Amino acid sequence: MTPSHSQLISRAVRRGLRNRCPHCGQGRLFSGWSHSERCPICGLVFVRNPGDTWAFTIIGDRLPIAAIIVLIYFGVMRSHRVLGLTMVIILVALLIWTAPNRWGAGIALHYLSRVYWPDPAEPIPPPHETDLGGEADRRVEE
Repeated sequence: MTPSHSQLISRAVRRGLRNRCPHCGQGRLFSGWSHSERCPICGLVFVRNPGDTWAFTIIGDRLPIAAIIVLIYFGVMRSHRVLGLTMVIILVALLIWTAPNRWGAGIALHYLSRVYWPDPAEPIPPPHETDLGGEADRRVEE
């Protein structure tokens, strides 16, 4: 059973946001704050070469954060210092709290680029036998 493109994309990104392997949905992407090298369940290598996920991290993570900081600083901070400082503190707390989820989404997007533009030197494991129709996603508890 081959999922459609939209199902594959949404499943992989959803798994990445939950810090799970974008391929099988069961293995963890991180051990604490450390990035795992490969999935212990399906064997997918998350980042084969250092820097493979930089584009996804910069476009999907750093640029929106920079835009929010600029908007807070130039939009609110100049006229309402206390409100602007409060917003900056809340933003920093949210950035720290959601960092692994955002990094997981970057790894999932990198995985999708490998699925759609495969490299013969970097094979992706076959689908996990328990991953039919997203059943593994529903079973995994956070």
